[in-house]
Amino acid sequence: MDAVDRRILALLMEDGRRTYGNVGERVSLSAPAVKRRVDRMRATGALEGFTAVVDHSALGASTEALVEMFFRSGTTLGEVAEVLREHPEVVEAWSVTGEADAIARVRTADNADLERLIIDLQRDGLVQRTRSQVVMSHLVSTPRAG
Repeated sequence: MDAVDRRILALLMEDGRRTYGNVGERVSLSAPAVKRRVDRMRATGALEGFTAVVDHSALGASTEALVEMFFRSGTTLGEVAEVLREHPEVVEAWSVTGEADAIARVRTADNADLERLIIDLQRDGLVQRTRSQVVMSHLVSTPRAG
């Protein structure tokens, strides 16, 4: 991956609907040359795909929170992933080091809906306790930056 590939990625991250011609104009390449580079980056996995950026609050999910989860001893990551996939409110989740076993980023309609989700996560005993932080505002956001 060279500097031109990095610039192409930056332009596509800024607006994934750019045409190859538009990108080519900005990096001094022809549209077919940009397409070849994009195809190569997709083939190597450097570029996973294209996505839409959604305003979740406009869709009724106005509360965003980070939920730290503490699991029952002996719980596997597969079990955790299975439980979390059952809840569409879970946007992302990571196993982490430190006090908590995992952290999930969730989006719910409101605080009452967040409370319902946390109760649901604890219902079967796999998640023994949680600690949550409600997001007040986004300070920095880079779509799919990693």
